[in-house]
Amino acid sequence: MSDSEKLNLDSIIGRLLEVQGSRPGKNVQLTENEIRGLCLKSREIFLSQPILLELEAPLKICGDIHGQYYDLLRLFEYGGFPPESNYLFLGDYVDRGKQSLETICLLLAYKIKYPENFFLLRGNHECASINRIYGFYDECLSPDLQSMEQIRRIMRPTDVPDQGLLCDLLWSDPDKDVQGWGENDRGVSFTFGAEVVAKFLHKHDLDLICRAHQVVEDGYEFFAKRQLVTLFSAPNYCGEFDNAGAMMSVDET
Repeated sequence: MSDSEKLNLDSIIGRLLEVQGSRPGKNVQLTENEIRGLCLKSREIFLSQPILLELEAPLKICGDIHGQYYDLLRLFEYGGFPPESNYLFLGDYVDRGKQSLETICLLLAYKIKYPENFFLLRGNHECASINRIYGFYDECLSPDLQSMEQIRRIMRPTDVPDQGLLCDLLWSDPDKDVQGWGENDRGVSFTFGAEVVAKFLHKHDLDLICRAHQVVEDGYEFFAKRQLVTLFSAPNYCGEFDNAGAMMSVDET
C-alpha cells in the first residue's frame, strides 16, 4: 500500500489544528511518511484537475501566506474552516515565515479531503530554486541531517533560529520511549530514539555521539547500547540536583 493510500487525513488535520489558541510558533509533529503521502496524493489531484480553474461563487479567496501558519489559522477562523466555506488560495504558501511546513501540510490535507471545494494555485515561491533561497528548504532539512557538509555550511556569526538544522543540533534530546523522531517537552526541536542514533553512526562511519544539554545523575549516561553518551560537568546543578559532574577522557587507541 502506498504512502498516499495509508494517509489518515483526519488525524493529520486534527494535529495541525490542535495548536489553535497556543502561542505562535508552537510546532506540529508530522512523520516523514505522512508528509510524503500528502505530497503524493495531492499531486495526483492537482494533475487530474485543469490548470485553468473556472470556479463559481460563493468562494473565499486568499493571497500570500509565506509560512505564517497562525495567521492561516486565523483566516480559517474568520472565513470558516473547510468544508464550511469554499476556498481559492493564490500561491506563495512557504518561505520567509517560520512555519512553512505546517502551512503547506494543512493546505494539502484540505485539498485532498475536499478536492472540489478547496483550490490552490501555484505562486512563484512554489519552486525549488526559490525555496532554497528563502527558507523552506532549510525548514525541511531537519531532523534528517544528510551530510556533515550541511554543518560546515552554517554561516557564522549567527543567532539560533526557532527551528531547523542548527536549532536541532543544539536542542534535540534522546528518548528511550521514542521510535524515530518525537515531540520535545521543551517546546522546541525534537526527541530521537535509539534507531536514529544507530542509523546516523552507520551512515557517517562514526563510533559514538558525545553530547551534553541534560542533567544526568552520575554526570554521564549512555543511550542506544552505548552508542551515545550524555555528559554533564556541573555537580549539584544550581543547588537543586544531587548529581555528580563528569569529564570524559579519550585516549589515542
